[in-house]
Amino acid sequence: MRLAVLGLGEAGTIYAQGFTTAGAEVAGFDPGDTATPPGVRRAGSVGDAVAGADLVISLVTAAHAVDVAREAAPALAPEALYADLNAASPELKHEVAAALGGASGRFADVAVIGSVPQNGPRTSLLVSGPATTGVASSFRELGAPVEAMGGDPGDATRRKILRSVFMKGLGAVITEAIDAGVAAGEEAWVRDQITAELAGGRAAAERLDLGTRKHAVRRSHESAAAAGLLSSLGVNPVVTTAAAERHRYLGQFAGEAPDRLEDLLAAYSGVPTAAIGDARDRLGVVDPRVRTMWPGAHVAGRALTVLCRPGDNQGIHQALTVARPGDVLVVDGGGHPARALIGELIAHRAVNRGIAGMIIDGAVRDVPALQEARFPVWAVGSSPAGPYKSGPYRIGTAVSVGGAVVHPGDVVVADADGVIVVPLAEAARTLAGARAVLADEAARYRTILGERPA
Repeated sequence: MRLAVLGLGEAGTIYAQGFTTAGAEVAGFDPGDTATPPGVRRAGSVGDAVAGADLVISLVTAAHAVDVAREAAPALAPEALYADLNAASPELKHEVAAALGGASGRFADVAVIGSVPQNGPRTSLLVSGPATTGVASSFRELGAPVEAMGGDPGDATRRKILRSVFMKGLGAVITEAIDAGVAAGEEAWVRDQITAELAGGRAAAERLDLGTRKHAVRRSHESAAAAGLLSSLGVNPVVTTAAAERHRYLGQFAGEAPDRLEDLLAAYSGVPTAAIGDARDRLGVVDPRVRTMWPGAHVAGRALTVLCRPGDNQGIHQALTVARPGDVLVVDGGGHPARALIGELIAHRAVNRGIAGMIIDGAVRDVPALQEARFPVWAVGSSPAGPYKSGPYRIGTAVSVGGAVVHPGDVVVADADGVIVVPLAEAARTLAGARAVLADEAARYRTILGERPA
């Protein structure tokens, strides 16, 4: 049997090695600088990898699944089966099948149920789509429990997403409980309580905790997809939406060491918002009605999001107790201009906490005192009327400020031109783009100066 494995990440490597051990001839392709598994022929392109293969396994991530299928289609052998194992939505699985063109009748949607790094090629699978029988048979040869559903592409993925409602929610609540235990000085006791309630004991608790943190970014997308599915079924996804937010929060540091993040934020402090806006194709720009409250203010930091009832600042008071040094409070106050959400006293408390600044879709007061304290604030204006302190409020949830959606942990940069929000997952790439914009502008400026008459 001849196989092609597209994507030699962790899971792709495990499956490539599993099929090689089972006696298959395996070709692998990955454009990244990944290791080639022993016994696998490293192909130079997608077409090279799939040519002559009896079975093609795609593990290239959802973001690339459709493009890779489209690239593979012309090189597929007439009887070749194509199995997509990427974690994606049912709709995307249909798009992958369509991208195969004439080979769409040989497509299988494969949903991985469990941890491949933990269980290896014997991880449980669900398979749907026209090629269910042949693909299921191939994976059963590895010893994997396979449920052959048949049906349409997307059916297996749909069932996996339903499972994610429970599994991702469980991982989210375990990590939050452990973080609460750490904050309260009761980590060992909290871990013992979790361990006592899980069938797998301490090993299961640690796997769920560490796995959730390690794969938080990917699982945030899976949880969001699960919330969308529940909504389409008429089920209000209250807990699942919260689980997605928890994964986004954990994912703000995914792939970045803390010192690397601090370096990243420090680098942003020297970049104007105009250059960042150009690098992001003008996405994430906050409406200019949210403007600086004193000239010369500049801030760059992590977003700690606060949702307040218009004219009520109880949420800001609470956020001050949990904010970390360097955070930027991003407050969705509904754009209400009649009552100030902060003034001199809150500003000084924020300075004492090391908070870098505030972006407020609402009003402030004591503007001269804010400037004297050198506390950077952007707001819709000022009002002498003070706030209510009744609530309700939310901290650490997605908010909308000046038309821009902000998630906790996003990079926020603000200066005299305004405010811009950069998702943390895109922060390094955006920084490089902004620096390229600045370099290009500097070169053009030198050319303009050179054209001036002497």
